[in-house]
Amino acid sequence: MDFSSRNVETGLQHLCESVFVRLCQIVGTSVQVAIRRETEDIREMEQRRVSENDDVIEMLSGSKRKGFSLEGSDMDLMYWLNDHRVIWDMCQSEYYYTENKTLILFESSESTPGITLLESLTPTTDRKVRSACVPMNDRLYISSSLYRQQTQTNLLPGSTEHGPCESGEVLGRIEYDIAQCFACDFWPPSASSWINRCHSWPEREIVDDIIRNGCHFVPIGHPQGLHEHEKWRISFSVAEYKLVHTMNHCQFLSYGLLKIFLKDVKDKLSEETNKLLCSYHMKTAVFWVIQQNVVPLWFPQHLLAGFWVCFKLLLKWVYEGICPNFFIPQNNLFLTKIHGSAQRSLFLQLQSITESLHQVLHY
Repeated sequence: MDFSSRNVETGLQHLCESVFVRLCQIVGTSVQVAIRRETEDIREMEQRRVSENDDVIEMLSGSKRKGFSLEGSDMDLMYWLNDHRVIWDMCQSEYYYTENKTLILFESSESTPGITLLESLTPTTDRKVRSACVPMNDRLYISSSLYRQQTQTNLLPGSTEHGPCESGEVLGRIEYDIAQCFACDFWPPSASSWINRCHSWPEREIVDDIIRNGCHFVPIGHPQGLHEHEKWRISFSVAEYKLVHTMNHCQFLSYGLLKIFLKDVKDKLSEETNKLLCSYHMKTAVFWVIQQNVVPLWFPQHLLAGFWVCFKLLLKWVYEGICPNFFIPQNNLFLTKIHGSAQRSLFLQLQSITESLHQVLHY
């Protein structure tokens, strides 16, 4: 390595360390992030401890649940009926006392991976669930669109539907997303391949904990195929925040830098493309990069290298029009959203940004 190369490498290390310090000021130190997470863990644990069978369970999700405290971060809340449970097959009904639990059966035939119909198996006393039920093929299914309508809280004037959520703004500055969902105590069979992929990350203890906590179903279907307004989407929110909690602080800051970068990039994109990417795509890229061990050393001096690898993976996905869900890779997160002229335009705009970054970082 010649003298000029050493100077470049040293300069990059100093830049990375400076960015690391600045991100700690914006996102938080490892201690601050841990305190935020533990505070919410304790609150949630206390709530579950005193919950009755017929209570509605609340869970904070999204950026704040993961430990972020970024300006403009929204508040994501999930609610579900404690006495309703989704099962994957009838044999799982033996784990429940059906006198006080309403069982709902997952029905995935002819569905996009990660999307399903929910069949009401046992009578429910909940008026909103009953009102959302629709008959199909001599069975009773819970319509996702009707359930969204029935459970809309209208928390504040001006709240609107945003995907599976009711969205609005508190105090004119804090955005919120509320998802009314159903809980499932079992891990989805369609996500079993994820378990087999977990060789180096996360650790087996974390994998087992994630599997024990099951998943949720949020009320949104898929524009392709039949019964779009009746179908539901599997949500891995619990698994995702547990995965984020296993990241070291450099990985967490790289994820935070991608979120900040996305917000800045959106302002530079055209009207046709500035709503195509979201923070969920960024999180998905970080998960894949960590699990595939593309960046072997996640230290402060390699912070920008980690960010760069994640960004290039995102660029590759945009070029191919395929963003594989981390838990169910067959579920393309770009499907129906990033394709055609908008896809080409987004790729060219991101490629231009990539070239600018390349000049700055010398990678």
